[in-house]
Amino acid sequence: MTTSLAPPPGAPPSTFRYRTAAQVRRRRIITRTLLYLAAAAVALFSVFPLYWMAVTAIKPQSEIITPEPVWWPSEFVWDRFPQVLDRGFGRYLRNSLMVAVSTTIIGLIVATMAGYALARFRIPLRKYLALVVLATQLFPVVVLLIPLFIVMRNLGLTGSLWGLVVAYLAFITPLMIWILRGFFLSVPNELEEAALIDGCTRFGAMRRVILPLAGPGIAAVSIFAWIAAWNEFLFALTFVRSESLRTLPVGLAFFVEQERVDHGAIMAGSLLFTLPVVVFFLFVHKRLTTGLVTGAVKG
Repeated sequence: MTTSLAPPPGAPPSTFRYRTAAQVRRRRIITRTLLYLAAAAVALFSVFPLYWMAVTAIKPQSEIITPEPVWWPSEFVWDRFPQVLDRGFGRYLRNSLMVAVSTTIIGLIVATMAGYALARFRIPLRKYLALVVLATQLFPVVVLLIPLFIVMRNLGLTGSLWGLVVAYLAFITPLMIWILRGFFLSVPNELEEAALIDGCTRFGAMRRVILPLAGPGIAAVSIFAWIAAWNEFLFALTFVRSESLRTLPVGLAFFVEQERVDHGAIMAGSLLFTLPVVVFFLFVHKRLTTGLVTGAVKG
């Protein structure tokens, strides 16, 4: 069967290509196959480190340190997970959860209020203030280490988890403010003005209209704050010296002993280390969608 499509207006008949239905179908199949292969390659590249970490955690020690990689263990070794828990993993997990949750909640509250103020209120030098907030991200985190250590020492917060929370907020909150400011600016003013006309207060309009529409931005900055506080190592190593207050990144670093390295225990601890991040992402990933503002305006 041959398609009888007419040539486009103005195109000479000799330049118009006639394709059969079989040719069109074959081209679609080839294109779709190439897309699936590319997606599978990207997924394999992304998932392979996690697979190797999980497999290494249950391999016998003799199959971990070998010249040739062992793709699948000959036997499963499950006793490393209880060993990791016995070495203080539960305590490190509790400390990391406390720091990450506190940093995310406090940073989200501060960034929401500040981002909304920079987006909606006519503050003097508002644009320059927003640029100053963004300029704080130009400095490497290591540059802030000594000044923050002096401030924490003068405040008596060194050697405490709350000192870590304050230190993390110093370099996490500015970027959160900048991101949320952009999301608040994308929400049409008409929606908020309609809520104010209907009798809502400024805070009520923000809570009922602005925040639900800025849900993707709130989810994005929440993930950013959580991961940044969860994975941070340098400040946690410098500000906290007590073993009972170590976070998970610092605790995993001490699994590397002076005379031996237990790779299986490190992989088992790393596997447990990633689970809270995955769980947190599953809770907030539904908010990482677009089109909420557009749907509200058109509705």
